[in-house]
Amino acid sequence: QVQLVESGGGLVQAGGSLRLSCAASGRTFSNYKMGWFRQAPGKEREFVARINWSGSVTYYADSVKGRFTISRDNGKNTVFLQMNSLKPDDTAVYYCAAQDRTYYRSSFDRRTMDYWGKGTLVTVSS
Repeated sequence: QVQLVESGGGLVQAGGSLRLSCAASGRTFSNYKMGWFRQAPGKEREFVARINWSGSVTYYADSVKGRFTISRDNGKNTVFLQMNSLKPDDTAVYYCAAQDRTYYRSSFDRRTMDYWGKGTLVTVSS
């Protein structure tokens, strides 16, 4: 089992920044690809960003590309999401998720993640 705990959410004005953290425990952190997803009220959970086990490869949803940065510190078992130039449309609960890289997965999306955190709320006011 892997336990994921997010932190860093809050209320921020449009144009502002937040940094989310996700602390992992339970198994070898570097065995997992990590990602951030978000879910706005009344909408499905959507992919935001992902990072490979070493931190050398990242992918972003088009809606956040150039504004958000995902990173990880394997020594601290933590993944981060730096969010800049926030917009009201970024308002959502943000979830950290882990996918075991030792097993083949055809995709990296909400249906193929192995573990989830409970989420942290980000509210961007206009």
